[in-house]
Amino acid sequence: MANANHLKALLKSHLEGDEQRFLSTALQLAANEARAGRTQLAEEIRALVDQTKDRRAVRPLVHDSAIPIGRPRGELAGLLAVSYPKKRLSDMVLNPALSVQLDRIIREQRNAQRILERGLSPRRKLLLVGPPGTGKTLTASVLAGELGVPLFQVRLDGLITKFMGETAAKLRQVFDSTSNARGVYLFDEFDAIGSQRGLPNDVGEIRRVLNSFLLMIEQDESHSLIVAATNHPEVLDHALFRRFDDVLEYAPPSQKELSILLRGKLSAHMRGRVPWAQLASTAAGLSYAEVTRATDEALKESIMESERPITASDVKRMLEERRVASGRSKARAR
Repeated sequence: MANANHLKALLKSHLEGDEQRFLSTALQLAANEARAGRTQLAEEIRALVDQTKDRRAVRPLVHDSAIPIGRPRGELAGLLAVSYPKKRLSDMVLNPALSVQLDRIIREQRNAQRILERGLSPRRKLLLVGPPGTGKTLTASVLAGELGVPLFQVRLDGLITKFMGETAAKLRQVFDSTSNARGVYLFDEFDAIGSQRGLPNDVGEIRRVLNSFLLMIEQDESHSLIVAATNHPEVLDHALFRRFDDVLEYAPPSQKELSILLRGKLSAHMRGRVPWAQLASTAAGLSYAEVTRATDEALKESIMESERPITASDVKRMLEERRVASGRSKARAR
C-alpha cells in the first residue's frame, strides 16, 4: 500500500494548494501500486487523476466557492490583504517580449514538480519595473488567477514602523507565510523598502529592513511566487536585482496595443465601421490603466442610457477627459 512519504507529500501539497504537485504525487503512488502488483488500484488512481485534469481544463482555476484556507489571521491580517483573482493572461494586452516571459513563468510553475525533481528551480521571484498604469499589479493578479492560488498583497502601511527591529520582525512573518500558505505575494511600491543604501534620504530603519529583505528572499525556498513592483527602478539597491529570477520591464502601450485594448473593451458595444486607428491615436500617451478607465466610463454612460450603442465620439470624449485628469495628477506630483 501507499508508503509514508507518498502520504506526507499528498497532504503537504494539498495544504499548500499545489494541485500540480498533488496530482504528480498521486501518479507516483499509482506507479508504486502497479509495481507491487496491485494493478486495479493503480488504474483507479490514474483514472481519478485523469478526471481531475479533465475538469481542470474546462473550469476556472479559482472558484467562486473557493475556501479561503490561506486567509491571514492575527497580526498577519494587518500585513497581508488576500484576494482570489480570476484574471487570465488573455485579459492583458502585452508586447511580445513580455508575453513570452509571463507565459514561461506560468508554464514553469505548472511543471514545478518535474523541474524540482531534476534539481532545477522554476522562476518564482520576480521584479516588475515600469511607469504607473502599465500592468504591473494586474500581472500579479493574472499569475494568481492562472495558477489557482491566492494573491497576498503586502500592506506597507502595516509593515513599516518607526520602531527599530519591528519592521524586520514583521517582514519575517510575511516570509514565513510564503511557506505556510502558497500564493502570489505582491510587494507593490517596492522602492519604499528597496531604495539604495546611502541615498541622502536614507533612514537607518529602512536600511536594516532592506538588509533583512535581501537575506530573507535569498533564503526563501517556498513554493510561493514573490513579486516586487516599482515605478522607480533607478532608486533600487543594486544588490536586489541579483536576488530575483526575472526582471520584467513594462512600458506605455504602443498605438497597435492601444488599438487591441480598445477593440477588446468596446467592439461588442459599438456598431458599424469603427475608426480604431483614430481612437488609438487619440489615446496615444495614456497608460493601459487610463485607457481602461476611459472605456469603463463609456460603458457606464451606455448602461445609464438604456444600453445605447457607444459612438467613436463618446470614446474620444472619455479619452480626452482621462488625458486632462492625468495631466492634473502629474502636475500635482511635481
